[in-house]
Amino acid sequence: MPSDRDNATPQSHFSTGEERAGIPSSAQELAAESARIGRLHELLAEELATATARAHGMLTAATGGELSARWERDVSVHRWSERVGALRAARSRLCFGRLDHTDGSRNYVGRIGLTDPEDGESALLDWRAPAARPFYCATLATPLGVTRRRHFELAGRAPEERVAAFHDDVLERSALGDVDSGSASDPALLAALAAPRGSTMRDIVTTIQAEQDAVIRLPLAGAVVIEGGPGTGKTAVALHRVAYLLYTHRERLARSGVLVVGPSAGFVRYVGGVLPALGESAVVFTTPGRLAHGVVATAVDPDEVACTKGDLAMLGVLRRAVDDRQELPASPITIELEDVTIEIDRATAAEARGRARATGLPHNVARTTFRDTLGRLLVDRGMEKLDRGLEDPPELVELLRGLDLPEIEPAGAAEVTAQMRAELRDDLRANLDFHAAVERLWPVLTPERCLADLYASPERLASAGEGLEGLHRPAGSAWTVADAPLLDELAELLGPPPAGPAEVHDPDDRYAGEVLDILESADRDLAGEDPDELRPTDFVTADVLAARQVPGHLASVAERAAGDRDWRYGHLVVDEAQELSAMDWHVLLRRCPSRSITAVGDLAQRSAPAGARAWADVLGPHLGSRWTYRTLTVNYRTPTEIMALAGAVLAEFAPDRRPPESVRAAGTHPWERTVPATDLAAEMRKAVEAEAAGLGRGTLAVIAPEVEGLPDLPAEMHTPVSAKGLEFDVVVIVDPEAIRARNPADLYVSMTRATQRLGLVHVEG
Repeated sequence: MPSDRDNATPQSHFSTGEERAGIPSSAQELAAESARIGRLHELLAEELATATARAHGMLTAATGGELSARWERDVSVHRWSERVGALRAARSRLCFGRLDHTDGSRNYVGRIGLTDPEDGESALLDWRAPAARPFYCATLATPLGVTRRRHFELAGRAPEERVAAFHDDVLERSALGDVDSGSASDPALLAALAAPRGSTMRDIVTTIQAEQDAVIRLPLAGAVVIEGGPGTGKTAVALHRVAYLLYTHRERLARSGVLVVGPSAGFVRYVGGVLPALGESAVVFTTPGRLAHGVVATAVDPDEVACTKGDLAMLGVLRRAVDDRQELPASPITIELEDVTIEIDRATAAEARGRARATGLPHNVARTTFRDTLGRLLVDRGMEKLDRGLEDPPELVELLRGLDLPEIEPAGAAEVTAQMRAELRDDLRANLDFHAAVERLWPVLTPERCLADLYASPERLASAGEGLEGLHRPAGSAWTVADAPLLDELAELLGPPPAGPAEVHDPDDRYAGEVLDILESADRDLAGEDPDELRPTDFVTADVLAARQVPGHLASVAERAAGDRDWRYGHLVVDEAQELSAMDWHVLLRRCPSRSITAVGDLAQRSAPAGARAWADVLGPHLGSRWTYRTLTVNYRTPTEIMALAGAVLAEFAPDRRPPESVRAAGTHPWERTVPATDLAAEMRKAVEAEAAGLGRGTLAVIAPEVEGLPDLPAEMHTPVSAKGLEFDVVVIVDPEAIRARNPADLYVSMTRATQRLGLVHVEG
């Protein structure tokens, strides 16, 4: 494949050890390159042993001494452990290329950076390092100081890897001599594209192309939308961009982590191994159905309901739903105390509610203000009643007045009043009717209870807004994917429930305070780097840190972030971003206040009814015009034969959009057959078993409008929605017309999942 789009391609040749005239590609050179790979594995093994020893030594060190020393030890253990993990992950396909420069120097490029202790020079460039960029971007037109780029094909298992073959891109004609192979294709890329797919996505560090590399290396700051059709590598680019950002901004992102949002749990399983294989662990994966902490939603609403729930107008609906739970009594509530009976009337409750709302605190937090204010007002009422009850009879007052005696203030009257007030307050605090009244007027709410009550009550829905009748459903219904952002927003509006009896965590509290001092010191040291950077101490308090700390174990960033709803990430990645609603974006952006975002998607593949029809529709309310748009144009997955058929479907429902250009042909055209509905199960089994028999090591999927009711087949079973973002060697589509009728984009998505062969089984009658 061309290295860029201007037809200025390097001359290429491929060596497997056979001698070619004028080119030093003999078996001796293969042996020399293999020896170099062996030396790199030796260096990696040495560094791995050192890192392992240091991590173990720190872990077994004495735990006494100052708290700051404990913190430094824990951080050191964590950092050395991360280095051990990165080194282990890099062992397979450690070095995959070489750069020869015009000044005669040479660099090897691989999965991790290594230094040779003998001379202190770089022995291996990390693929993310600036010096490694020419490996992905240099062309004959723009050689970037490179005369030759060499791609290795490795054989054997680490640490016994050897160079079985190599492919050279000659970027300077003088280096090629009289030989001109004329090949503009990259054998390493084509071999990778034709290789059988597995159950998980592989990294693409050896075959990143120039347009992909340009996106991967975009700056951390700001939001970028990367749009590309099927097979353009959007997901791979997004994940490798995460690895690049973690490498380039290690100190910043290692403390805050990265959140990656994918369309489904199956998708997360498919891509979840890419970043660990690249040695990166400070990443949390989630799905739209998990945006509410502790909730896993998979059910799907009808289209109209999903559109209503996904609209930002739901923010007002939820606020009114919460306000509606802060009630006023229809009739006075009687509270019988030991010495006096008092009532909670509408005026008293309204005054307490007004003061609580004026705090601006979340519902559950402001409840304390409501309770205390209501209690003070009731105590005042009780004191008034008691004072009137203690007044002298009128006839006695007249008699004393006739005697013309001076008024005498009873000794200690103020103290008596204060004591009476204290006794009345204590009596009220212990009164179960009072607490029942508080719970009735200002109940403690969870997001789940509040939303379920809203859906189950036509009256509450009518009070919360107009046109919400379609949201009504029975209590106990399963949460839907569209409910997840609403539950998260309610968690923000409600706040945490009141804490139980205080627990003493003095050691952890002191530890956390010390940690914050260290973090704040580090923040001061970084103050000159970026005054707008959001740092951990912007969000973390000592009590939160103490709660997160588990004795004897310093949790990783990913572990802490995944368990903390209030965590704020340094970067956000959204895959299949066209599927997210405006409400999804609202709750996600709260998790990334820096607005450092990578969103990848394709508007032509939108399935979600509340998803994006234009990027500005969902991003504009949050980012305005402050986002960058980039495109990927080359299809690395789908062969030309399949893409021609899929492109015809695209032209039917989106004639203004061009399909991406495929880089290869499979040599096999899609097959189609029509079967009677009564014979569908038997014909499906026959077709799938035939494909499975000729598949070998690859993957096979059946995509149908619904998977329920289909026979048990030797293939993965998917709907068009669950297949989104995945790829398989062979795909068989059941009843494509039914898929088209429901959503033409779903048929387009289904047809572009295949990397080798595609079959369509039409249903007759």
